Amino acid sequence: MPLLRSLGFMLMVVFTFTTLLNAQAEYKYSYIPKKVYEHQLFPVTVIDVASEKDDNPQFQFDPTSPIQPIFKDPLVVRNGNDSFYTFYFKADTVDIKIPRLFIVSPSVDTSLEPQFIPMAHLKPREDFCGVLAADMKIKGSQVSNYDEKNHLVTLSIEAFEANLEDMHLKSAEESGIEDLQRDFAKVKAEFYVVVPLEQKSIRFTYFNTIKNQYVFLEASAELADDTVVTQSDLNPKEDSYEKLKKYTFIFLVGFFFLMFLIKRDFFFLVLGVVSLITLLTFYIPHRKICVKQGAPLYLLPTYNSSIGTKIDEDLKTPLLGERGEFLKIEYKNGIIGWVKNEDLCEN
Repeated sequence: MPLLRSLGFMLMVVFTFTTLLNAQAEYKYSYIPKKVYEHQLFPVTVIDVASEKDDNPQFQFDPTSPIQPIFKDPLVVRNGNDSFYTFYFKADTVDIKIPRLFIVSPSVDTSLEPQFIPMAHLKPREDFCGVLAADMKIKGSQVSNYDEKNHLVTLSIEAFEANLEDMHLKSAEESGIEDLQRDFAKVKAEFYVVVPLEQKSIRFTYFNTIKNQYVFLEASAELADDTVVTQSDLNPKEDSYEKLKKYTFIFLVGFFFLMFLIKRDFFFLVLGVVSLITLLTFYIPHRKICVKQGAPLYLLPTYNSSIGTKIDEDLKTPLLGERGEFLKIEYKNGIIGWVKNEDLCEN
């Protein structure tokens, strides 16, 4: 009997050890890039081939490591019995060591070994905008008057696995990224660049990490019919669309009041009054604000924007727009810029 008990105990230990090994083998890296480039945003994927869908594993990269994913929680994709957990990292300028990954779930408590990814270097290009992406597109563009010598061009960018926050143009004196929104691999942002009036287009390259080559993108830098597209509310002047709306409501006011006189139906009178009230809203002047002397006038509504000039005396001016803590105003000689809320006059 003691021999049988000992044998049973050993079998139990072996079974437990084998089960543990199998549990630890459930998780493994299914994708790790063989190399990355400086500032590249790249995925690292873990596959679970055995656990239940409701296992809900918890992941934690070694907190003592400076290398951490952009999002704490992974992107989860399930394919049959397999579950894929993707984390996104951003490369620096040196070789990367993905830290040990600890995994805890009701059925397993294990970890994956650190992974080393060598750094590659791109061949420099003057037209490179600094973005590496699996794909990148210009979804829309707007051009507005900036000052007597420059236009302000806004590009709506959509990209995947991209470092859009690093976007810049070497040929531009001032540019910046605003309203950046990241949803795992997908990222959207508004890119602002100041260009000379004589410049007809913006042309640059990004590096496509799937094709492993530079790809050209281009957008117009010209005003359409000497008017300004106002989708982003960057232009303080009235455009043709605003005029069309005014003319439309002027017509409606006249039409409804005429129909009231002919039909004597108060329904037309009500419609006429509503149209008149709507029309009057187009003529309400911009609210005026006072900017104190010495306030910096920023080229763009960003904290790292350059200062175009400074207000030389207390300035009362119409408020043309708002973006966060920045207020858009028109200064001397038609110069458009941004001031901070804190730079308004105290009274």
